[in-house]
Formats: sequence, structure tokens, C-alpha cells
Amino acid sequence: MTAASGSAHFSSRFAFIMASVGFAVGLGNIWRFPYVTGENGGSAFVLIYLFCAFCIGVPCLVAELVIGRRGQSSPPESMARVAEESGRSRHWRFVGGMGVLTAFAIAITYAVVVGWVLSYLSKAAITGFVGVDAGTSSQAFDALLANSGGMLFWTLLGNLIVGAIIFSGVKGGIERAVTVMMPLMFALLIGLSIYNAFAGGFVETLEWLFTPDFSKVGPDTLLAAVGQAFFSLGVAMGGMMTYGAYLPKGFSITRAAIIVVLADTLVALLAGFVVFPAVFHHGLDIASGVGLIFKTLPVAFAQMPGGHVFATLFFIMLAVAGITSMVGLLESVTAWVSERFALHRHLSSAVVVAAVTFCSVASVLSYGVWSDYTVAGFNFNDVAFAIPDKVLLPAGGLLIATFAGWFMLREHSEDELGTTSFVYSLWRQLVRYVAVPAIAFILISGLI
Repeated sequence: MTAASGSAHFSSRFAFIMASVGFAVGLGNIWRFPYVTGENGGSAFVLIYLFCAFCIGVPCLVAELVIGRRGQSSPPESMARVAEESGRSRHWRFVGGMGVLTAFAIAITYAVVVGWVLSYLSKAAITGFVGVDAGTSSQAFDALLANSGGMLFWTLLGNLIVGAIIFSGVKGGIERAVTVMMPLMFALLIGLSIYNAFAGGFVETLEWLFTPDFSKVGPDTLLAAVGQAFFSLGVAMGGMMTYGAYLPKGFSITRAAIIVVLADTLVALLAGFVVFPAVFHHGLDIASGVGLIFKTLPVAFAQMPGGHVFATLFFIMLAVAGITSMVGLLESVTAWVSERFALHRHLSSAVVVAAVTFCSVASVLSYGVWSDYTVAGFNFNDVAFAIPDKVLLPAGGLLIATFAGWFMLREHSEDELGTTSFVYSLWRQLVRYVAVPAIAFILISGLI
């Protein structure tokens, strides 16, 4: 069943919200948000991020859902249909194709990180990181990166789980998975945050997150905040446009988008309450970059009472976040492959997962035996992270916002939103005069 058929729809508002939140709320919130916040000065970054999420992220998210529901197809065909309906060229399909390409490119390296999470989940469940100190924790992570065979195993396992969900369809797979997994993730986040409120380091976390120091804010902070907003909301990755095609006419796009962004922001802040108290309480490095979760936190788990249980629950939560985001990424690719090549959903999902797994081999090897093979000083992973982050995401977001704000017929977008004239006008003005200039600035700044 494909979006093109128009028959694949979510059965309830709750299912759509859970699927959309599951796509938006992923490792970008729980893994990426804490370490990016740590590297960019704490609460000043958080405030800028919140502004970007609501003033840029929400209008772009609404635009994607509007185009997806209007087009009732995969992202490229939805863009082409809506453009043609508005008297524009079908070449706008290129923008939807860019979203599919972005989703696939991100999934290649994202799948490897999900593999790390599953590997650490097994370690947490078996050992609880008992006896781990800073030295052994760092060595363990480095050993994981050097063990290409082990990383391939965990990457393949994660892809098989994601593939099984997509293989089962919109209602039988995605709905069933997210309506169980997302409430579980929220429950774990809230429970772990409450635990940390009494375990030490919570006061320091509150000060870190809510006492802004704007002296630390510079151009790089702004770019990091907007990049984090785009990455965590899933803008310009094709997933939201695809889910928009599965959204029945009676569902409010505006309300859904606001709920998704609120949930996304809540998870990011709760992730801070889960990660930072342990880091502060045990005197660890809060700006330790991508290793914050995998190198730093195991040391904290080893020292805290109940650390075995805490570590296991934390990595279960992280695994859920990663898997539901991978589902959103690969669903857009699967919908396009199924439509473009007239393949049954089962076959298209298998082809997509196999292709991502095959390409992920290069990512895995670039952490180990291929780490010294570079072009202009950049290896495969450097390029695979930088191109989507600095080029494809902002360029795709800019084109989507430009199309929705300036080229799509007003009566069509107004009909899809189905809201008051004030709310519609507010959205249209934000898309035209805030989102488009801001994203253009971000894209140019990132390329300079």
C-alpha cells in the first residue's frame, strides 16, 4: 500500500501524533541535543533553539504536512501534483526528491548510531557498566568503533527491526509500533527525570538550562540552534510530507504540528534532565561532544545507586527513539520506491532496508579500517554528516517554505489548514517573512 493510492491513512489522531512525534523525537533530541547544548553554552542556546523551533520549525512543519496531505503521494509526486494544481511546473518534484535523498543519506549514518545504542543496551542489561571508569569507558567505545564486524551486526539488527515495522504497513506496522513505543519512551523519560531530581546534580542542571549567559552566544551558536531545530523536528527529510499524505482530511494540521513541536521540545528538555544531573553530580565533562552518551554516562551509571537498572532503562528509551525516527526516515523512501517502480510495499521496504544496510557498511568501516582514507581531509562519515546537515536540510527547508508561502495557491493551503483566517495569515506571514529569510541566511552561512 502506498501513499499514491490514497488509501493508506492513520486510523486516529493519536496514531498520527505518535507516528509524527516518533519521527521528530529521536536521537536528535536525546543524543544530539544534550551534547550540542553542552558545547554551546547551556541555557542561552536552549532559548535560541526554542525560538527557532517555534518561529521557523513550526511554519516549515505545517508546510510539509499541507503539501503531503494535498498531494496524497510520496514527497516527489506530492510536490509535483500540488505544483501542477497551482499552475506551476511539475519540476517542483525535485524538492520532494531532495527530501527522499536527505532521508536516505541521514539513515545511512543514523543506522550505525542506532547500532551503537543497541550494543550499549546489551552491555547495560548484562553488566550495568559495573566497575567502569573514565579510562575503561573511553576504551570500550573506541573498541566498539574499531570492531567493524560487531558494528555491522548491531547496525543490521537495528535495520531489521525498522524493516519489520515498515514491512507491516501503515496501520499494521507503523501505527502498532508507535502507539506502544512512544508512550513507553515518555514514561521512561519522566521516570528517569524524577529519579535524577533526588540523585544529585539536579540543581546544577536547572541553573545550566535556565540561567542564560548570552556572552557565550556567537554566530556558531545561532547556526547550531537552527540546525538542531531542523534535525530534531525532521524538517525537509520527507518523513513529515509522507505522514501528511497519510493524514485524513478532518485532522487539524496546525494543532498536530504544534503538538509535535511541543512534544519534541519537551523530550529535548527532559533528556537534559536525564543526562546532565549525572554528568554534574559525578564531575564529568559536559561538553564532551558525541561521546557524552557513550563515553561519559556509563561512568555515571557505574557510580550511582541502582545504576544497572537506570542504564538499562536509559538505553531502552534511546533505542525506541532511534528506531521510531528510522521508521520515519525510511518510510518516505519506501513510499517513493514503491510508487516509482510499481513494487509491492513488502518488496520496496526490503529493497530500501537492504540499500541502507549496504551503504552503512562504508560508515562502519570509516570508523575503523577506512578512518585514514580521506578526501581533502574528510572521510566518508564527515561528508555523510556534513552534506545533509549543512546543505540538504536547509536547502530543502528553504524550497519547501518558499513553495508553500509564495507559489502554492492560497485557497489550496487555506483549505488544507482549515483554521481561522488569523491563524492562517500568521502561518503564511511566518513562512514568507521569517522562515524563508532565516533559512536562506543559515544556508549561506553554513556554506561560507
